[in-house]
Amino acid sequence: MKPKLKSFLLWVLAFFITVAAGYYQRTTGPTYEIRGKAVIDGTTYKYKLIRTYDGSDDAPIELTISDPDVTGELKLKRYKSHDDWSTTSMERQGEKLIGYIPHQEMAGKVMYHVNLMKNGNSYLLNEEPAVIRFKGFVPRGVLFSHIITIFLAMLFSTRTAFEVIFKLKYTYLYTWLTLIFLAVGGMTLGPVIQKYAFDAYWTGWPFGHDLTDNKSLLAFIFWLVALIYQIWNKEKKTWAIVAAVVLFAVYMIPHSVLGSEIDYTKETPKTDIPE
Repeated sequence: MKPKLKSFLLWVLAFFITVAAGYYQRTTGPTYEIRGKAVIDGTTYKYKLIRTYDGSDDAPIELTISDPDVTGELKLKRYKSHDDWSTTSMERQGEKLIGYIPHQEMAGKVMYHVNLMKNGNSYLLNEEPAVIRFKGFVPRGVLFSHIITIFLAMLFSTRTAFEVIFKLKYTYLYTWLTLIFLAVGGMTLGPVIQKYAFDAYWTGWPFGHDLTDNKSLLAFIFWLVALIYQIWNKEKKTWAIVAAVVLFAVYMIPHSVLGSEIDYTKETPKTDIPE
């Protein structure tokens, strides 16, 4: 196979691996919407329950239920609290039922159930409570830049591993690019986003247990070691494969697992969720 064709095919493979890993990470985390279907009087309604909110107002839980005889309610309780459960009715606005979860400060979480009713029958949408986390608004330019640079870091990481495995000549260059994109996307823009969202630049080791921060730091350290080995001797390429495996493993950890959250158990219990 011609070198240029081989390189192109490896780039294509690295791209699809990166896209698949990124999709898996984003759709398996605790902030991804809960989706399902409810059957009421023979009619099937699709729904989604949000688990993150960055607005400054109450978080809306919206369901498209065209049957005007269907009503709904939310059962609420702050996450990690000794509060009592409280119930609030959902409002009908045309074909939509909308309930509101009172706004919490950054990193505050609320557990909620959604219950629909018609003709004396109840339809509980989620047996397990959904947990929504409130956060500050992150400027879309900053967020987009973070996503792009992290994507490029994963892409070059995977491509670097292929470069070593197939004994091609750009391992050193791709190692540099991987580390640069990790430094910008994970170690620079990551803390900036954390500050916007939760008012703290860094909540990982040694100051906390935020897994997003910790996994970014771990991947960066491994790629830094891989680069240092190659600076000493460009034939020392094994660490590039190790670092690529570590970064891929990091990508397999769902986004926002063990993220910032408020422990309400340290506060006085509430009989109703405070606004």
